[in-house]
Amino acid sequence: MAAQCCCRQAPGAEAAPVRPPPEPPPALDVASASSAQLFRLRHLQLGLELRPEARELAGCLVLELCALRPAPRALVLDAHPALRLHSAAFRRAPAAAETPCAFAFSFSAPGPGPAPPPPLPAFPEAPGSEPICCPLAFRVDPFTDYGSSLTVTLPPELQAHQPFQVILRYTSTDAPAIWWLDPELTYGCAKPFVFTQGHSVCNRSFFPCFDTPAVKCTYSAVVKAPSGVQVLMSATRSAYMEEEGVFHFHMEHPVPAYLVALVAGDLKPADIGPRSRVWAEPCLLPTATSKLSGAVEQWLSAAERLYGPYMWGRYDIVFLPPSFPIVAMENPCLTFIISSILESDEFLVIDVIHEVAHSWFGNAVTNATWEEMWLSEGLATYAQRRITTETYGAAFTCLETAFRLDALHRQMKLLGEDSPVSKLQVKLEPGVNPSHLMNLFTYEKGYCFVYYLSQLCGDPQRFDDFLRAYVEKYKFTSVVAQDLLDSFLSFFPELKEQSVDCRAGLEFERWLNATGPPLAEPDLSQGSSLTRPVEALFQLWTAEPLDQAAASASAIDISKWRTFQTALFLDRLLDGSPLPQEVVMSLSKCYSSLLDSMNAEIRIRWLQIVVRNDYYPDLHRVRRFLESQMSRMYTIPLYEDLCTGALKSFALEVFYQTQGRLHPNLRRAIQQILSQGLGSSTEPASEPSTELGKAEADTDSDAQALLLGDEAPSSAISLRDVNVSA
Repeated sequence: MAAQCCCRQAPGAEAAPVRPPPEPPPALDVASASSAQLFRLRHLQLGLELRPEARELAGCLVLELCALRPAPRALVLDAHPALRLHSAAFRRAPAAAETPCAFAFSFSAPGPGPAPPPPLPAFPEAPGSEPICCPLAFRVDPFTDYGSSLTVTLPPELQAHQPFQVILRYTSTDAPAIWWLDPELTYGCAKPFVFTQGHSVCNRSFFPCFDTPAVKCTYSAVVKAPSGVQVLMSATRSAYMEEEGVFHFHMEHPVPAYLVALVAGDLKPADIGPRSRVWAEPCLLPTATSKLSGAVEQWLSAAERLYGPYMWGRYDIVFLPPSFPIVAMENPCLTFIISSILESDEFLVIDVIHEVAHSWFGNAVTNATWEEMWLSEGLATYAQRRITTETYGAAFTCLETAFRLDALHRQMKLLGEDSPVSKLQVKLEPGVNPSHLMNLFTYEKGYCFVYYLSQLCGDPQRFDDFLRAYVEKYKFTSVVAQDLLDSFLSFFPELKEQSVDCRAGLEFERWLNATGPPLAEPDLSQGSSLTRPVEALFQLWTAEPLDQAAASASAIDISKWRTFQTALFLDRLLDGSPLPQEVVMSLSKCYSSLLDSMNAEIRIRWLQIVVRNDYYPDLHRVRRFLESQMSRMYTIPLYEDLCTGALKSFALEVFYQTQGRLHPNLRRAIQQILSQGLGSSTEPASEPSTELGKAEADTDSDAQALLLGDEAPSSAISLRDVNVSA
């Protein structure tokens, strides 16, 4: 006879008395409310049903755990107000079980009214034993503005190291981790689309979990989706489908909660290598395939030569609609990339190689706390540049590095050299969203420290050998900076004898805890053949008399430059803005039409120059660009620039005309930008363009109504609050 479902009361039976949930123990990760330090999480199983019409996900979560000490009073998980928990139950697992239990979900067609969560899985009974199931009391308490704590009372007789399961049924609506897109927000406009984005602390709104990078486990999932919708996860998908619309997945290696990811929509595959394929909407698939065919295998092979075997089986890539809030995310087996980057070849190459590098640094070996994100991002950036050097040569790598370090110094000027977020070991205060710590210091200052370590040993190949050994030692675990540095000094005992960690001005501790710029930067002279022409052209426009500059510049054909060269040149001009109007006029005459034919990474930089210099003759290009873009990375920077000067009314007009094509989260983020300072007077332009006519007539109250609508921006999930990992 089948066992009674552990979340349903037997007919005629009274519910067993339950103890009130106790207070949770102190947490080790200030960004997590969980009691992860009291348990070992062996495996998690997800049964999910996607309900796009209701913008709702229904789930049944099975956590397979062991207590690390006898009789823990409660299990505390990270959760979110977007999660509605329906029930919690306990099941004692067989003591001899060393592998996760198999299970299966059954789904029934929804009837009238609100659909329930998926039924509980059917668990196999241990031979010769009766399953022990009981309902559990639970409560949800506030934690921070990015999550809640879920406290589940446990049976009092639970012994240390005894396997057990906690089963939670829930629904999730309006979750910051789950992005629902109506068909019109996709390229094909045919079917709804959904994706999740968990980094850094969003997945607690996807499923209750130990939402800390210090905890890793394997996972499996069963997902039911509407007919005709393809479902992918950051795991291996079974080839066998039990029924139409039901997909099975399994991740055999331990991963942290933030790397559990899902995407579903009108997606088609194409092979691009022996262990890689791209997934994209049908209209994008030919472009994605042509740009990456053969290249990904080349990058994977280069990485394997440097850092050891690729551990995750397949390396697939899915291209997401422009609403994806970041550029790329290194989900194991399935990298997520925004489709907008497809037109910018060099940026596409660098972004994919960076995510490839994360397969070793970030996914296999993970930072144990969000306060040391540089351990993933700095090492991945170093590995990315080693791969590009092996594949494309040192000159290209030095050019890309110069471009990024320029951006780092630009950010430093904005934040100030004493900004605490410029430390590699950032102190995360309670209540602060770890996503706010993501900045270029995490990547580029972290890279500079890793590069410095590589220079200490005197040979990049020897340092590659060290990193290979480091990955082999710590793979599938989470580490702190001391683990890396102790391993480094153990691998190079001669450096330990020389006390390189205590060199005056370059102490390891100072690298980690000093604010400001990197203590040392790499020698980029091997890229001078590419960076010198950029410097020369910039100097022409800023140091020479204008007529000489224009004449000399006309002899330099930037159409033959690499994208990073042109972007670096435009960034330098942006740094110098506002420029004299006659300079901007000459720049426009020389470059505007040419730049308008280039990729979006180039165009947005030229248009920012136009905006920051109030150059009205080219405003029509700004309008056309914003009318064609739906991604955060190509809209937010322009709206921020438009709203700092006399062009806010122009920004209001363009937003009014385009807001219907933007994802609600992006729309709210732009509303926040536009609503700042609406009550203050602004100086009108001396020669207002007809581009500004309609919006100039709007009153502040009209604009406020347009921007806020029925919701204040503060109630929305701003894209600027969503992590920026790549």
